[in-house]
Amino acid sequence: MVISSSPQPPPSQALLRHLRLELGLSESALELGLRQAELEQAPLPVVLWRFGLISLDQLDQLFAWLTDQD
Repeated sequence: MVISSSPQPPPSQALLRHLRLELGLSESALELGLRQAELEQAPLPVVLWRFGLISLDQLDQLFAWLTDQD
């Protein structure tokens, strides 16, 4: 478990769209990740990786994508 002491902002619609369309995550996988990320106050990409829903390569790609979005 990755519990954070500070609340994490909710994931953007762009991130959710990217996870669905580019990484092919199912709605049920996203729902699980979102629930767990909120419970732990942890970043969604880390939770998805920790649950085995994305690979380490995909996590790296996702962080690169997020950096490009800023």
